[in-house]
Amino acid sequence: MDNRQAIGSWLSGPRAAMEEAGADFGYRGEQLGLPEDGPNSLARPGRRLGAIAVDWGLSVLIAYSLITHGYSQATSNWALGVFFVMSVLTVGTIGFTPGKRLFGIRVVALETGTVNPLRSLLRTVLLCLAIPALVWDRDGRGLHDRLAKTVEVRA
Repeated sequence: MDNRQAIGSWLSGPRAAMEEAGADFGYRGEQLGLPEDGPNSLARPGRRLGAIAVDWGLSVLIAYSLITHGYSQATSNWALGVFFVMSVLTVGTIGFTPGKRLFGIRVVALETGTVNPLRSLLRTVLLCLAIPALVWDRDGRGLHDRLAKTVEVRA
């Protein structure tokens, strides 16, 4: 193995290096019983990040309108509260937030297909802590989704 190949495998990550060595991981979502493409396939990270950016922006706008003395740390705290309430209520009732709807994503429970309000509450608490959402498994699910037994799929 020459240096360029070694550096390339380091830059692309351990999964790519293992696949080059002949390991077959299958597609993301295969172990969850999801299709590879199309509706109900695992939502890609770009869509998920776009959806959360829209939801956060909407939360900041709502919080800013609630507080009349301009943007401050209090607005940021209110925005997190608005984001929390919006996520719990919308995911727990209709399965998506406004941002997820815009990007064609919905949240489903692995066993039942629908997310109940209690599962939505757990998922949102963990999402607001941020760290669980940054720890992903091989399927690209965040720790908040794993613990709540949910998955974000394409609508």
